[in-house]
Parts: sequence; C-alpha cells; structure tokens
Amino acid sequence: MSNAIPAENPLLTAEGLPPFDRITPADVEPAVREILDATATAIDKIEADLSDPGLATWDNTIAVLEKLGRNWERSWSPVTHLMGVANSDELREAHDSVLPDVVAMGLRIRQSRPVFIALKHLRDTSAWETFTEPQQRIIHERIRDAELAGIGLDGEQQERFNDIASRLSQLSTSFSNNVLDATKAWELVLTDPSDVDGLPDTLLQLASQSHNESRSTEIESSQASAGTPEQGPWRFTLDVPIAMPFLQHCRKRDLRETLYRAYVTRASDGETDNAPLIDEILTLRRERASLLGYTSYAEVSLTSKMATGVEAVEEMFETLREASWEAGNRDLNDLRELATESGQQEPLAQWDAAFWSERLRESRFDFTDEDLRPYFSLDRVLDGLFSLCHRLFGITVEAADGQAPIWHEDVRYFIVHDEQQNERAGFYLDPYSRPETKRGGAWMNECLARCRIDGQLQLPVAHLICNSTPPVGDRPSLMTFREVETLFHEFGHGLQHMMTTVEHADASGINGVEWDAVELPSQFMENWCYHRPTLLGIARHYETGEVLPEDLFEKLCRARTYRAGSLMLRQLNFGMLDMHLHHQFDPAGEDTVLEIQQRIAEQTSPLPPLPENRFLCGFQHIFAGGYAAGYYSYKWAEVLSADAFSAFEDAGLDDEHAVTETGRRFRDTVLASGGGRHPMDVFRDFRGREPSTAALLKHNGLA
Repeated sequence: MSNAIPAENPLLTAEGLPPFDRITPADVEPAVREILDATATAIDKIEADLSDPGLATWDNTIAVLEKLGRNWERSWSPVTHLMGVANSDELREAHDSVLPDVVAMGLRIRQSRPVFIALKHLRDTSAWETFTEPQQRIIHERIRDAELAGIGLDGEQQERFNDIASRLSQLSTSFSNNVLDATKAWELVLTDPSDVDGLPDTLLQLASQSHNESRSTEIESSQASAGTPEQGPWRFTLDVPIAMPFLQHCRKRDLRETLYRAYVTRASDGETDNAPLIDEILTLRRERASLLGYTSYAEVSLTSKMATGVEAVEEMFETLREASWEAGNRDLNDLRELATESGQQEPLAQWDAAFWSERLRESRFDFTDEDLRPYFSLDRVLDGLFSLCHRLFGITVEAADGQAPIWHEDVRYFIVHDEQQNERAGFYLDPYSRPETKRGGAWMNECLARCRIDGQLQLPVAHLICNSTPPVGDRPSLMTFREVETLFHEFGHGLQHMMTTVEHADASGINGVEWDAVELPSQFMENWCYHRPTLLGIARHYETGEVLPEDLFEKLCRARTYRAGSLMLRQLNFGMLDMHLHHQFDPAGEDTVLEIQQRIAEQTSPLPPLPENRFLCGFQHIFAGGYAAGYYSYKWAEVLSADAFSAFEDAGLDDEHAVTETGRRFRDTVLASGGGRHPMDVFRDFRGREPSTAALLKHNGLA
C-alpha cells in the first residue's frame, strides 16, 4: 500500500461527520501514518512544555491531550467502526497494517512520564481545588490509566508490557474476525417442505431471501428462477435472526441438533479456530497483571470499576444464583414433562430446550413471538420510542436521512433537539442483520464525543447498531419482541452519550463511566417495553393499523417472568466463567478452559452443556470486546437499573406529571453526569439512597 497521502483523504477531515460514503481501505494507512507522525510531534512538544512540573496547568496537559484525541476520533475511530459494520478482506489488511503502531502510540501517550508527573503535581497542589468535579475525575483517571499502562515499569519489563499490549490487540481483532468468518461460512440448505413444517412465515421468507442472495450469481448465470418462501430452497445460517427462530420452531429434532451443534462450536476448528487464541489471551493478560504487581487480571480490571473488588462481585453472583437455582430447575422439569407428554422419547437435550420452551410459552400464555411480530414494524417502534423519550426527557428526535454520509443503504441518521428546540446531538441507526459484513450482536459506540475544542462545542453523535430481522420483499422489518427490547437497550446507551452536559471528551457521555455502571441507562430503558401506554403506542399491526389487543398485552406482561430463573442462571454462567478465567484460572495449570467451563456450568446450568460445547470460542464480549473480567457488569448494572425504574413505579406510572418529573430528574442526573461524577453519587442524586437488589428480584418474580 502506498505511503502517499491521497488528495482530500476522507479520514483527515477536520469538521462535520465522518465521510463514511467516501472512505476506502486505501485511505486507511496513509491517513493513520500522517496522524501518527503529527501525534508524535505533538507529544514531544507537550513533554518539553512540562519539563518543569510547576508550570503544569489544565490547558497544557489535559486540554492539549483532548485535542490530540479528537484527531484520532476523526481518523481511527471510523476505521474501527467500519470493521464492525462493513468488514472486508481489504479493510482488514489496511487495519492490521497500522494496528501495532496505533497501539504503540496509545502506550506512548499513557506512559509519558512528564505528563504523569505534571498531573500528579496538579493533584497534589492547591490548584486542585480550582478544578471542577469532572476535571478532578479526569485527572485521577489519567493517572490511574498511566499506572495500569505500565508507567511504573522500566527497561525490559516495560518493553515486555508493550509487546503484550500490541499482541493482545492483534489477538482481539483476529478473534472477532474468526467468529465473523465461521458464522458466514456455515449454512443449512433445505429443499424438502416437510423439513420446514411449522416454521413461521417470517422465517421462511428470510431463509428464502438468504438463499437467493447467496446464490445470486448462480441464478443470474444460469437464468434459473429464484426460490420462493413457499417452495424453497431455504438457507438457514448461524445468524441470530435466523438461528434462534429455527431452534424455537423446527419440528425436526435432528435438524435442530445440526444447527445447535454448529452454533456452540463456532470458530473452534480449522483456520477460524479461536481455542489457541483464548489460551494465549488469558496467558498474556495474566502476565500483564503480574508485571503491574497484581495477582490476576480481574484485580486489574476492577481497579476502574464501581464494584469494590472480586469478593463483592462474587457475593452478588451467589445472592442471585441462590435466588434463581430452584426456579431454574423447575423450569427444566417443566420442559421435560411437556416433551414427554408430547411424545418425545429421547431425553431432553440442549437443542430441545428452545423448542419446548416456546411450546410451553404457547400453552401457558397462548401466544408466540410470531403472533407479536406483525405489531412491531421498525418504523412504528421508532415512533413510540421517540415519543417516550419526549415525555420522559423533553427531547425531540427528527429523521435527517440524506443529510449525513452513510456506509450502507439501510443506515439512517437522526437529529435530537432539546426542549428549547436547540440541536443537542445526532445518531446513526444501522438496524438490520448483514452476516456477510457485519458482526453479530448489538452495540452503541460514539461517533463524535461532546467536547469543547478551541472554544467550539462539538455536539455528540452516536452509532446505534442492531442485528434485527431485515425487510423481506415488500414486507417491512417486523421485529420480535426481544429485538424491540434490544433497540430500547441500545438507545439507552445512546441517550447517555447524547444527553451528557459534560464538555470534556474524557468524561462526556459514557466516557469515564465505570464499566459496571455503564449498562444502567440501557437496561433501564428496557423496562418501558412493558409499560402499557408506551407499548400500546408502539404496537400496531403493520397492515391493518390495529392496536395490539388488550388480552395479548396482558399475556405478554404475564410472560415477562417466564423462565426468569433459567435466564438469570444463563447470565450468571457467563459472568462467573469470565471472572473465574480472569481471577482463579492458571493457563499453565492442569485444567483447561473447557474443563473450567464445565465446572462452572455445574453451578449454573440445570441442563449441563454438551461435552463438546465450545461456546467460549465465540464469546466475543470477553475476548474481543470490553468485558474481560467485566461480564458481571450486566447484572451489577441491572440491579441499578431495576432500582432506578422502581422510582417511577413509586411515583406512579399512571401519573403523567410524576413520570415527567421523575424522567427529568433521571435526565439531569444519570444521563447528564456522564463520567464526570462517581456512579454511586449519581445514583444517590437520582434515587436518594444506595441501590438494592430487591427491585431486580421482584421484577424477575424471584422474590
């Protein structure tokens, strides 16, 4: 790849939104090389200006570092974003060509001794009292991050630390790419109508469309006609919008087994085998912790969390596990009884659980996910979500399609206005599954952070990424209720990013928020999916306009706690396994990670996993995301979010004035404070006390 800088390189734009429609893999290396050179020069000058720590000020330390960060926000961040939503071999090559140098530059900044000494000087002198609370938190966190980046190491130890950091970054990218490639490579093509008997029409349409798109070249070259949802062929993949409904509704047990086994063994063999990467990642994380003077990587992780330590996390695990274990076993016995009564002679297996769970739901509550789907078209869900946010937080969301550069035709752009109709923020929404180029799951990331640079305020912009069911033919995107909850969840993250009032990038929005508190707004928003006025304002039949029938709404609410014990145990299994691997597990010991996986399952899984289960090879959250020794954060924050929602229940969910008043208080505390205030203090500001697990257990029917 040439080192020449292309004219008007889109990754070097200084203003406006990133030009996603113009960025190509060829732009990446030259742009990043230019930013690397400029950053190195800037750091040299910063360090020279701080040769005397007594001359340190906010402006010549944090302010100039934030300005440097904005350059990376506009150049490197779009590249990492596109890796998740528009992945290609060419982009991977460009990304990987500069990744080691990007990681090295990040360490160079965090390991700057002149900056470190200057910040400690600011903390330890009378100037400290002149800083605002967000500024003090930023300085504290910069000092802590420098320590965790190995600034206290010398010579060979620091060199080794930096080598580990670079290698871990490469391993994380490889892990994610392997999962994407393994998911993309697997398919189950069915041609016999009897094999798809019982599958929902929506799934058949999606599977038919998937087949036609995957064979489009063959169809065009042979001039053969495309398949149909009624006659097939049907292509089933490991993409969640296809795989989960298949497991729930496929009546052929052997076909369920085929897909299930493929799903739990993704990325565990051949060229996409992540097993060796897991061992290396855990070994390197443990070594890095040791270099820093910690006994485990979990201890390193928790230095920047809300939880006071591993013991506090394990105490939460056990409290929730004890409350869920008997309920989880009852759930399993219910499935076994139903399967036997329905004529299944084989013992209940893992690939049966989703199928019989859906049949039991149908018998108990007389509805299915597919009964709800026609009432949840994406456009209606968005209208209801935006209306709720207007009532709670006083904001107005307006579509701005065509006013922002996008990376795919399905992507939309919106602008957020406050109560005075001032523009407050913007966000991209990339709603649909695209397994060929887009990684699975759902997430929110910042596109631009709220900050003030050279006196100019940059408004925040968010990326909201989902993998919901796409439109099929002339039918709009019809969402499962779980997909609706996921959209509300990610929008909660987006609200914290967009509604912040902090004007320093290091503490605005989700930046600087302790990781185990960052899920509070997202999980809080999920509760509104069961709020009658909100849901009935959303749920209208996409063809007739009929409102969701009252009896169906009541059934949905009654089903909220359906299998709550099993679902709680499933999340605890992930969290406990993550914490064990990063705190107690010794990669050089006799046990393997898969043996540890089985051992944790004995405590959390009434139906034990298959011996050949390799789900860890696809566990991107902890091996390719930000949740290493932090997956517990979902449950930790769910305690906070359930308690936060109970404030609305206490005020009266049917009292519009009380809901509005409580919503504004939530906006002005939880959403506004960002990382500028400790989350426990923020929670007290909103709730008037510290959080309790009581609301979570009550909402789950476990108390």
